[in-house]
Amino acid sequence: MQNLRIRNPLHLPLSSPKSRSRSILCAAASSGEAEQQPPSKAAPSSSSEKKKKKFPSISAIPDWADAIQELGMRKKRPLYTPSDWRFHRSSRRHLRHLLTSLSSRVVLSLAPPVLSLTAAAAALALYNSAVSAGGLLPPCLPLLRASPLPYQLTAPALALLLVFRTEASYSRLQEGRRCWMRVIAGAAEMAALLMGPKNTTSNQEGLRKAVMGYIMAFPVALKCHVLSDSNIRTDLQILLEEDDIEVVASSKHRPRCIIEFISQSLQMLQLEEAKRHLLESKLCCFHEGIGVCEQLLGIPIPLSYTRLTSRFLVLWHLTLPVILWDDCNWIVVPATFISAASLFCIEEVGVLIEEPFPMLSLDELCEQLHNNIREAMLIEESVRLQIAAKMKGQADEHAVNGWPNS
Repeated sequence: MQNLRIRNPLHLPLSSPKSRSRSILCAAASSGEAEQQPPSKAAPSSSSEKKKKKFPSISAIPDWADAIQELGMRKKRPLYTPSDWRFHRSSRRHLRHLLTSLSSRVVLSLAPPVLSLTAAAAALALYNSAVSAGGLLPPCLPLLRASPLPYQLTAPALALLLVFRTEASYSRLQEGRRCWMRVIAGAAEMAALLMGPKNTTSNQEGLRKAVMGYIMAFPVALKCHVLSDSNIRTDLQILLEEDDIEVVASSKHRPRCIIEFISQSLQMLQLEEAKRHLLESKLCCFHEGIGVCEQLLGIPIPLSYTRLTSRFLVLWHLTLPVILWDDCNWIVVPATFISAASLFCIEEVGVLIEEPFPMLSLDELCEQLHNNIREAMLIEESVRLQIAAKMKGQADEHAVNGWPNS
């Protein structure tokens, strides 16, 4: 039996078995796996670069809004506590949300389209006022106004587009959350199955704790696989040895490399065959989690639907001042602003939650799993020692011939 040097995730004193070669694991994990790289961004055309250099102010506001949006996407989401829930459902939440509107990344990211449509409404109002005043513009120019009937007929279509778009994005968020719950539950079940009476040899006990570390490392590797701004070396530093981290970091598919560590380590453990098969069957939830995460990450909502919703919203608000001019006159400017801010916010929320993993508290979920496994291992050790002490005390109460001592 080969020995394996391990990292103690509980930071308990352990014997140090000799290091086992990791090259076979690296080859097994990376062979046949296509490297998961995001599609390369097309280089901007020379004409677009010239426009940006010639008119830098045109792209300044969109670039600022995109930077705020991406900064919010990288923000870590905490798991809610009872105090967080009380704050969340407070009766003062509406006033709090209103006062923090200007700091909302959803609101700030909508500055380019909303301000552009509001400026278009102001320009149309200025044109119609000049035409109505007479003498400022040629008399042949028409007044831009129309019947509101077409808007009344198409309003349900726009509402359905927004509802279906947001509902499709929310279903992706729910699917990603359920996928991660299965991964976390599978890791906890595997860790619970490995807990039991200690093996007689220090090598087997060290190997068992090594497998526990690999199980704890899998959700971290999967999190780094789906979040582009994660640092897997830093995240795995307290879970694995340096040589293990090098193997995982150099692998083309890091979550499957961790699975290979677990699978081969289970083959080396001295376990009952039924328990070994049960542990290996739990790896299916890890493979399923990888597949679901990669599908959600690589396959968005059909782009034609997203484009149709965006075009419908823009055309709706570009022509909205024409429809409202007879009834509102210059009120079309704030009316367009309010309508664009409201409807574009709904569409923006659907776009944000379409990529579910930045919306989930993945770092907190991994940390919670690690704490639960460590606590369970400590409880198992303390309970085992307590029961052993009780059994020893009961044995001391009886004599050799079976009669109690007086």
